[in-house]
This record gives sequence, C-alpha cells and structure tokens, in this order.
Amino acid sequence: MRRILLASSAALALTIAPLSAQGRVASCPVGTIQQRATADACEKAIDIFNYMMPQLGTSLAGGSHTLGIGSTLGGFPHLALALRGNAVFGDLPDINGIAVSPTGPTRSNIATNSQMLGLPGVDFALGLYKGFPLGVSRVGGVDLIGSLTYVPDIENAGVSITTSSGSVKVGLGVRVGILEQSVVVPGVAFSYLRRDVPTLALTASSGNDTFLLDNFDVKTTSWRIAAQKNLMLFQLGAGVGQDTYESAADITVTVRDPIIPGGSASTSASPDQSLTRTTMYGSVGINLFLAKLVAEVGRVSGGNVEMYNTFAEEADKARLYGSFGIRISF
Repeated sequence: MRRILLASSAALALTIAPLSAQGRVASCPVGTIQQRATADACEKAIDIFNYMMPQLGTSLAGGSHTLGIGSTLGGFPHLALALRGNAVFGDLPDINGIAVSPTGPTRSNIATNSQMLGLPGVDFALGLYKGFPLGVSRVGGVDLIGSLTYVPDIENAGVSITTSSGSVKVGLGVRVGILEQSVVVPGVAFSYLRRDVPTLALTASSGNDTFLLDNFDVKTTSWRIAAQKNLMLFQLGAGVGQDTYESAADITVTVRDPIIPGGSASTSASPDQSLTRTTMYGSVGINLFLAKLVAEVGRVSGGNVEMYNTFAEEADKARLYGSFGIRISF
C-alpha cells in the first residue's frame, strides 16, 4: 500500500510536483474488517490530497493576471500575449517513510521534502475600451483578460493521468483601469480572473494494490490590484490580491483483503477543499522592442487546512512563488 501512495504523490507532482493542524475527524468507513484494513490508507490519501491542493492552486494562479502588466492596454485593438511558467517553493510528503496500519485509522507524523512545483501557461489580454481622459492619464479603461492551462495525458511506471474533457482549459476575466500608464504616472488597475485545471483521472497501481483519483477538479478565482511603470529599458510592477482555490475528487483505494486469500478490499472517499489566501508580488521586466522578458516573485499566505495526520511542514504555511516568461504586446 505504501507503494500506491508513493505513486499517487509522484503523479500529483507531474500534474502540477512545524506541524499541520490536527483537527480533521476521520471520515473513511471502518464498519467491517475490510474497511478497517483500508481506512488508514484512505485517511492518508485524503490528507495528501489536502496537502497538495494549496500548492497546486498557487502554481496555477501565480502573481499578475497578465505577466508583468498592471495597467489597461489602451483600448481596442491592443493585444498582449505571454508565455509563462509559475513555480512554487513547495513540499512533497515523504511517502517512503509512511507506515500504513491494517487495523484502522492511525495518526502519523509525515515527513516532507522541499520541491519546486510548477505549471506552464499562456496569458492573453485584449483592449476593449481605452477609458476617458483625466489630466495626463485616463481612467475606466477595460480589457478582456484570460489564460490557457494545458495538462497532457501521462502514462509512466504504473501511473496514468488522463483528462476527461480535453487537455486545455480556458480562464476568463476582466481588467478595469484606475489609472492608465503615461510618461509621468504609473498604470494602476483592478482585475478579476478565474483559472481552472482540466478535469483529471489519475490511476496508480502496484501489484494487486490500486489508487484511483477520479473527477479531480481544481478551480481558482482571484482578484488583483496592480501597478506598472515603464522606465526606458526596464519595467517595474507590483500587486496585491486574493486567491480562492476550490478542489474536489473521488478517491478509491484497493488493497489485499485481510480475510479472503487472493481477494481485495476497497474503500472510497470524496474529499473537497476551499481555501482563500492573500498574495503579493513584485516584478521586473526588460524591454526588447515588442517583446518583454518578465520575472515575478511573490508570497502567498493565510487560510486554514485541517489534517487528520500531521506533516513536518504545514499545508497552509506561507509560501514563496515565482514566474518567468516572455510577453509580446501590440
């Protein structure tokens, strides 16, 4: 069973990569001998799901909604496209050190290993309205903003990840100008964006043991207040905002039956999580005519994740993240 949990954790890392609060009540069934044999593995699988979701949400949401942009574009037909990679300074549970009890749920202290967790993505923004004049600037400009998130089907060493409704998910939102950037004033804007990961099914197997994570769904909604100023060769930016991560899945764990020789015992659970966190970030870019190279560094914090087991690093700890990419504006 330990091998199953190891495989499931590794697959979550591919999709993406002090003590936790011990307040969650055991939720997996223990009414029969077969259920007790799988209950501890079930509880640990739920906790691994809960542990990884905040990190996956951060790697999906990142910092700025359009890489390095904190101002509206100036109306139609101005367009910006950015190819970016988001990375979180995260932690992965050390599954090799987990002992799974065959007699029912047992609280464990699970070690973690530092790991960078990331997702690639594409940002886009289209100017819709340039706003109305206010001194040397404009206010009230409107952009349509969005993102593309891609997750490929994967099959490797007994682990498979498949998407049930396509490998690409489109996120959409809007940006409203508070101040449009000009020669003398920085650009300031408010934006709102929803990003999703394609719905996934994850299967891991080792011998007669299997782990199924089905209908795996992660959604993020976020708002930002951001500022931007171009300084000839360089571009500086900063932002603050809030992210809400919502995730759900159906988990089925199957192990050797403790009574029937050669038989198997299964149990299921449907964990879900909703977590709201505060984020702040800064960015620097290098202007290369139409293209700009942009790097962002940020910090996300807040929220509470309850666990049945404990972890060496808290699931809801404050985390650093970064983004790097190239943006083209027209």
